[in-house]
Amino acid sequence: MSASDTEEGLRIALLITTHRSFRDELRMNVNQHTPMASPYGQPQPGYGQPGYAPLDGGYPAPYAPYNGPASAYQPGAPPQGYSPFTSFPSKAVAANPVSDLSSPLDLGPVRGPPVSGPPPVSAAQPYNQYSHSQGEIQNGPPPMTQAPPRPAAAQPYNQGGMNLTGLPHPSYPQHYGPPPSMQQVTNQMTGMQINSGPPTPAGPGYAPPHSSQPPVSTAYSAAPPPTFTQAPPTSSAPTQPPPPSGPAAPQQYYGGPPPPSQQPFNSSLPPTSQPQFTSPAPPPAASQQTFPPSSYSGPVPPTSQAPTPPVSQPHQSFPPTQPPFSSAPPPVSQPSFTPGPPPSTQGPFPPRGPPPSSQPGSYPPPGPPPTSLSSGPYPGQMPPQQPPPSSQPSPYHSGPPPPTAQMPPTSMAQSNHLPPGPQGPPGPLQQPPPQPGMPGGYPPQQNGAFGQVRGPQPGYAGPYPGQPNYGAPAPAPAPAPPAQKRLDPDAIPSPIQVIEDDKAKCTEQFTSGVRGQAPPLVTTNFQVKDQGNASPRFVRCTAYNMPCTADMAKQSQVPLAAIIKPLATLPPDESPPYLVDHGEGGPIRCNRCKAYMCPYMQFIEGGRRFQCGFCSCVTEVPPHYFQHLDHTGKRVDCYDRPELSLGSYEFLATVDYCKNNKLPQPPAFIFLIDVSYNAVKSGMVSIVCQELKTLLDYLPRENPEMDSVVRVGFVTYNKVLHFYNVKSSLAQPQMLVVSDVSDMFVPLLDGFLVNVNESRLVIESLLDQIPEMFADTRETETVFGPVIQAGLEALKAADCAGKLFVFHTSLPIAEAPGKLKNREDKKLIGTDKEKSLFQPQVGFYNTLAKECVAQGCCVDLFLFPNQYVDVATLGVVPVSTGGSVYKYTYFQAQSDKERFLNDLRRDIEKLVGFDAVMRVRTSTGIRATDFFGSFFMSNTTDVELAGLDCDKAISVEFKHDDKLSEETGALMQCAVLYTSCSGQRRLRIHNMAVNCCSQLADLYRNCETDTIINFFAKYAFRGILNNPTKAVRETLINQCAQILACYRKNCASPSSAGQLILPECMKLLPVYLNCVLKSDVLLPGADVSLDDRAYLRQLISCMDVAESHVFFYPRLLPLTKLESGSLPVAVRDSEERLSKGGVYLLETGLHLFLWVGASAQQELLLNIFGTQSFSQIDPSMTSLPELDNPFSQRLREIIDSFRAQRSRYMKLMVVKQEDRTELIFRHFLVEDKSASGGASYVDFLCHMHKEIRQLLS
Repeated sequence: MSASDTEEGLRIALLITTHRSFRDELRMNVNQHTPMASPYGQPQPGYGQPGYAPLDGGYPAPYAPYNGPASAYQPGAPPQGYSPFTSFPSKAVAANPVSDLSSPLDLGPVRGPPVSGPPPVSAAQPYNQYSHSQGEIQNGPPPMTQAPPRPAAAQPYNQGGMNLTGLPHPSYPQHYGPPPSMQQVTNQMTGMQINSGPPTPAGPGYAPPHSSQPPVSTAYSAAPPPTFTQAPPTSSAPTQPPPPSGPAAPQQYYGGPPPPSQQPFNSSLPPTSQPQFTSPAPPPAASQQTFPPSSYSGPVPPTSQAPTPPVSQPHQSFPPTQPPFSSAPPPVSQPSFTPGPPPSTQGPFPPRGPPPSSQPGSYPPPGPPPTSLSSGPYPGQMPPQQPPPSSQPSPYHSGPPPPTAQMPPTSMAQSNHLPPGPQGPPGPLQQPPPQPGMPGGYPPQQNGAFGQVRGPQPGYAGPYPGQPNYGAPAPAPAPAPPAQKRLDPDAIPSPIQVIEDDKAKCTEQFTSGVRGQAPPLVTTNFQVKDQGNASPRFVRCTAYNMPCTADMAKQSQVPLAAIIKPLATLPPDESPPYLVDHGEGGPIRCNRCKAYMCPYMQFIEGGRRFQCGFCSCVTEVPPHYFQHLDHTGKRVDCYDRPELSLGSYEFLATVDYCKNNKLPQPPAFIFLIDVSYNAVKSGMVSIVCQELKTLLDYLPRENPEMDSVVRVGFVTYNKVLHFYNVKSSLAQPQMLVVSDVSDMFVPLLDGFLVNVNESRLVIESLLDQIPEMFADTRETETVFGPVIQAGLEALKAADCAGKLFVFHTSLPIAEAPGKLKNREDKKLIGTDKEKSLFQPQVGFYNTLAKECVAQGCCVDLFLFPNQYVDVATLGVVPVSTGGSVYKYTYFQAQSDKERFLNDLRRDIEKLVGFDAVMRVRTSTGIRATDFFGSFFMSNTTDVELAGLDCDKAISVEFKHDDKLSEETGALMQCAVLYTSCSGQRRLRIHNMAVNCCSQLADLYRNCETDTIINFFAKYAFRGILNNPTKAVRETLINQCAQILACYRKNCASPSSAGQLILPECMKLLPVYLNCVLKSDVLLPGADVSLDDRAYLRQLISCMDVAESHVFFYPRLLPLTKLESGSLPVAVRDSEERLSKGGVYLLETGLHLFLWVGASAQQELLLNIFGTQSFSQIDPSMTSLPELDNPFSQRLREIIDSFRAQRSRYMKLMVVKQEDRTELIFRHFLVEDKSASGGASYVDFLCHMHKEIRQLLS
């Protein structure tokens, strides 16, 4: 978006409104209108300019401009009409209540502050939060009898009264200063943005204030400087003298208005509205204004705003996040989002259902709220409120925002979010001196949207540290007080809040018997009780309420898909699927559609026949399976038979289910080791040989007590292949060399595949000799195609399925089938030809993959490249056969050995099925149309997998081919036929029933965002094989905008176009989608190689939901206090959340980073590293020292537990602040702008809002 647009003060006032019985939506006013200049009188310091300036600079093209009026503060040019320092803007437009919000697209004209006399002071008077002018919480537009009120600036709403923390606040009226007169109050209120409350005492809607006097910002207006909690950032308050004007003075505290987020009051006033405007005085100079980031001591990133001093002190109570004015946008937006769980710091979060209390006003507290002024977190405000009932609309908004919505702040203020404050109660410094009338300390501010208190965030500098805007350079800091330029990050939906709310809500085990019940999130630990539907560990759906018709599905654009992980590992407290043996007759099936017996089959005629739940065909029950029915029509043995009562179980397959009608042989593992110069020199050959001696005792087995029946064989290769005879009767192994690689054959049958225990001595002798034999090799060229052919031929000769473990180092350029050339060409990146780089360069490997699948030969490839090896081509066989690719670029024995050996051990030991075929059957009305993952398909229905392990997930997309009915719902059955590692042929069955709906609102209430993102990522990553990446990104953005626009149009109560309204269960769709769009596959940085992109593309294609979630939105834990038994609450992935004095652990599923702040406490360093000095920490360490203190032990336990949860071993990287490795770490702070040009979360949310408005208009 262009800078100007952005500037429009993007205000996202997020409100959560509940819609009819929808408890769930988030509304944000993103109106981009510029906030009104201060409605109250003069611009407050800091907010001097009305608009919040662009978010850093405007977005460059990718996100085009929003067209709204430019905002007033563009970097560089003073907003029109005002000089930065004057107190009043030259144009006084503000007064009129009319709101621009309605304009469909634009986010709103800039408004100048009203011109007028000093703001009236308001009296304290109770006002109901509801008062917000609108009428009750109606969900519709506010009654129009009167002009919609303009949001009062400050008061956004009293909600202030709410205490977000949940403790009752004492209630004191808070006036600061003489009580306002009723009239004033009224005026003020009028301004409020809030729209939805019941009328206040003041009168039903307040009339809009005259222009002449802007509403006062009530909150503080007249009093002495408030002392709000917010201590001014250090720099600010202290630095500047209070503004001259009286009433205003109070504000001064915050140099300007408190940063939005900080506002202590948050609640009540919108930030912007906050006092800021009130004070007549000119805004302080920029520098002061900005508050240091709140708590952050860290260096401040350069933001566009004026420098903020870092504050380290506790005091800041403000939310760290934004400096007062810095760029953050008014908090406004925040509130709206309220829905999330409290910020992390806080403890438990409120349950998810009702919006967190923090929401602003969501409902008035029982009594009259404290005066309207109260602003904020202060205790005084209102009695604690309960979280609003979910269903009601939040006060905020349910109607269209009042005209003024524009003020962003106001809406934010909404309290929803209180500014985050330091973690604990404010320290001494923290709070400013008590104000009159207020009790001394205020409760800590809440954190962002959610009621939790947030610790100071470290380091962030101003509000958003400088995130550049899309591409545009960040504006230089202006001397004038920076306008707020961006949405307050705390105001927008927080992934952490949602995750924590879900954990708090999930207290008992999840029972799968309820059709259409969405399971807990993948980030929540829960126990599953199978009562007829497959566990979410096996199957997760994008929607648990499917649209009844294809038209409805097309209208919503929500993908209808299931992510199936057929052999998923279950936790120890859940029993694995039962194995059912129906004897020689095999499993009972429907005669017509061949679905397997399951809980959805209906027995009729006394139990003699059953009607299929999928196709309705009636089938005779075989005599041996007959059983009488009880009075409800169920078989009396229903609960004794897994297939009649559970969602997942296995059948023992008969010979009819085997290849060539004969039972399979036990599988074999063949190890093929590259012994070229690079492989030997890097140490890979000796490490593999040494490790295999012990690993052969851990081959997979079903019964831990028995020996594995898997046989093994060994091959080494460079330009030629060396096969080894390790027959148990030999004293020494024998080598047979095959140099004719163009016509591969296996030179020996007997002695190649052997039982480990029988041939152990010969095998160990071979593994000791291989590194010595090739120690002086000078051969640098390798082959690759013939290597796989050799393994395939060996399995064919032994007539068994199996797995090849190939350890390879370089591009296969030697003359042989499958020879490749280096085609890496950076000039093609970003062009229409880029897609060719992801396709295999020769057709040889596709043909070879097909042959491997037919034999049940799965390939796992371990790559150790020092340069381009064409992963896109070498990975074809592993990906098509259900195998895996592991990549260790610039492998160094010392630092990478641990990761490689852990991956190899797990890969060899894990449970795996061979020669598998999967078919998904569905009930009438829908059918499986598309599949994503690592497999091969020779027809449209059968997914063939030479190997299927416990980490592989297959995604299935469904489309309508008829109407569905709400009564019967939709059924799907996934059946996987495979050979177990003991050589048994089995069928694993997973059944899932979901609801069907004829109302879009029901669809949007039962979606799972994490699963939708997993599906979108796979869909996009496959799309780049045939389309330019730019087109793929645009398709994703467009589909996401359509999903949200459909909800807005059909399910949300009418409201202004300036509001962004998100369904509760999809409120994180924008942030997660942005993470997919910014991923290295779709938007690579200059340092990301083509091989890395191809590797990630293949890896994500078979990830389950838990792994894709942490990959796209990494987990960032602050390590200040560690308690045994629980993890610290994560913080959001943004540099602003890092404190220079802290240490953080970041997990991505593939990497672990331990980030150490430059001024981390000595005690912390001593506990973790055994040294008190930051400079003595060795950044090259890959494991932490084992120190004898509880903190060190707990931290190492946490790291081990994270590694145990993932399929790949995560190497630990220590990152010291300001070190060059910090660039790698920052790449994973996905809410910030990325080096490759990816948008920050705030900017992307604004872009999505623009896209949605275009669709709606």
